[in-house]
Parts: sequence; C-alpha cells; structure tokens
Amino acid sequence: MTLQIRKTLLQIETTLIEGGKTAAVPLKLFSALAVVKNPWAGRGFVEDLKPEIHAVAPVLGELLTKMIIEAVGSGEAVEGYGKAAVVGVDGEIEHASALIHTLRFGNHYRQAVGAKSYLAFSNTRGPASAPIMIPLMDKNDEGRRSHYLTIQTSIPDAPAADEIVVALGASVGGRPHHRIGDRYQDLRDLGQDVANPAGV
Repeated sequence: MTLQIRKTLLQIETTLIEGGKTAAVPLKLFSALAVVKNPWAGRGFVEDLKPEIHAVAPVLGELLTKMIIEAVGSGEAVEGYGKAAVVGVDGEIEHASALIHTLRFGNHYRQAVGAKSYLAFSNTRGPASAPIMIPLMDKNDEGRRSHYLTIQTSIPDAPAADEIVVALGASVGGRPHHRIGDRYQDLRDLGQDVANPAGV
C-alpha cells in the first residue's frame, strides 16, 4: 500500500520566561507532525495490521526524524524526546498505536539522537483539532525529572475521521526552573533500590 500524507507541520516553541522569572537557558521544544490517511480506514475490523505497519511506519519514522534533526541542528543536541499518534474517530486506538509502537518507526529517531531510554508516548483518538500531547523524557536517563515535559498542540483540520496524526517531539534543555529533584533522590530517601523502584 502507498502512504498518503496530506500535510506535515513543524513547530518550534521557545520559553524565555517561566513563573515570572527569566530562564538562564531558554527551553526549546520541537514537534514534527504528519497527517496521513489511516491505512485501515473503511475496511472494517482488520485482524493482521502487520503489512501496513511494515509499509507505513518506517517511512513516517524516517520523515519525522529528518524534520526534527534539521530543525534542532543535530541529533546530539536533542535532550528530551517522545512520540504520539491521534487516530480519527472512525479508527481504532490500535491503529494509532500500530504506527508508533514498532521499532520500524522509533528506531529511526533513537539512532539519530543516540538514545538509550524508551520513547515516551501517547496514543489517543479524537476529532479535528483534538489535543496532540507529546510526552518527553531524557533520551538517556529515565529518572531525570527536569526533562519530563509535554508538548501540547493541535491541528485545526486534523485528524479527519479517516486519518491519523503521527508526531515526534524533542527538547533542547529541561524545564527552566526545575526544582523537584529526580527519582534517585526519592529512592535514596525511601531506602529503596534503583533497580527495584516499587520495592516488590
């Protein structure tokens, strides 16, 4: 099957002042989004999603990664990263999940930025102008809370009922005045093992 991309968007947000205080280093958030035809739209319940995943996900992974890296300037400069998909109301959450929860999509981004941690994610369903939430985390340190961020955006005409919005997000920097510590201090305070944070 051929991937049908209706539009792409690139957004850059720079936070200079947070909480009334100037940021020593401005936070820059980047999002790259593609609005695509849902490859399973109008076909009823499709049991095997693999053919479309293999055909579509790598193309989207490569495209959106390229958009992010060109905007940021380099993979090394990316500190926080994440992904998201919103399927239109005629689709299944599984359709949104299918395009982003595959190494054929995510590995393009991981390799480009040299990441070790998993890609934070959201997969939802909604109408045109639905909130698109791209959660971020440090690409190498899952416990670094300064980089727990969320890019929130929307597209006025997407997703249509038979479309999916697929997105990647990146940060250069963390929250400007982060002051809640990290997971490791909590674990030390609780007397728990970093390798077993729930203590089970």
